[in-house]
Formats: sequence, structure tokens, C-alpha cells
Amino acid sequence: MEAETSEGNNTAPLSAATATATASKRKMIMVAIDESEESFYALNWALDHLLNNPSYIITLINVQLPFSPMVYPAGPVVFAAPTVVEAVRKSQHENATRILSRALSLCKQKMVKAETLILEGDPKDKICQAADELHVDLLVVGSRGLGKIKRAFLGSVSDYCAHHVHCPILIVKPPKEHPKSS
Repeated sequence: MEAETSEGNNTAPLSAATATATASKRKMIMVAIDESEESFYALNWALDHLLNNPSYIITLINVQLPFSPMVYPAGPVVFAAPTVVEAVRKSQHENATRILSRALSLCKQKMVKAETLILEGDPKDKICQAADELHVDLLVVGSRGLGKIKRAFLGSVSDYCAHHVHCPILIVKPPKEHPKSS
């Protein structure tokens, strides 16, 4: 394996052992992104404060809630037609792609290379699971600033991740003047 390092204009090949040691020192940062402005604020904060080092690898993750093909009207359970299920899944994937494209654009503006990951499931569980499986060094999530009552009923992804992920987590709160999304 031949790798190259660049310091100024000098480019020199590295030995396989040096390249392996360099790769093992690389830190992986995962940023959870959804359609909220708070998640994009967290990404911007991470780009400005953490990712000015080329030894960092950034992974942008978006988790879509699974579509339930069952409808519960006031009567018997009705299953959605396969074409409806496929249309909803396609729409969800397009939405995730749009969100991550916006995030990648921010990364490109700051000259940071990023990878993307789209998962389906409960965002709280999937973010923690992906962070563990990818051996992430730091998880960055935004905070929507839900009040105690909303957090009790809706749950908080950042709060759940803080208690369940096996790596350090950074919860980025938006400035007070930043509008909260619902």
C-alpha cells in the first residue's frame, strides 16, 4: 500500500506501516442530520470548531422513520397497496438525499470531505447503533430545546443518545435568538 502525504508542496511516499499508523490515528466524527435548522447549526458548529484537521473523517447520518403499510381507520385494519408503499419509500429516500445534499454542500464550502449514511428506523436507536458499529470517536447532534413536557411526550434524540451511545457526544444548542423548529 502506498500513501502520500502533503506538507506544503513536498509530496513523499509513505511506507505501508506509516500509512497504517496514520490511518489508525484518524478520528471519525458522526453528525446526525435531519430537516431541522438545529441539526444544520450543529453541523456548521462542528465544521467551524472541530473539522479543520485533515485527520478527521466526517460521516453525515440521516435516519428516516419506517413507513407502516397499515392504516387504522375506525374499523378493520387496512393495508396500503404495494405501489403506495413503494411511492412513500421513494419519497423518503429523496427527502433524505435532499437533506444530505444540503449538508454535503456545507461541508464542501468548508473544504471538508464527508461520507453519508441513510438508515431507516427509530432515529434514537439507529444513530447509537451506527456510532457503535462504525467505532465513532465523537457523535455530534443538535438540540431542539424541547421543554420538559414536550421532551416527556416526544422524547429527545439527543438525550437518548447521551445516555446510550458508547462514545463521547457533543450536543450543540443553537443560540437563544435562533428560532426553534417544531
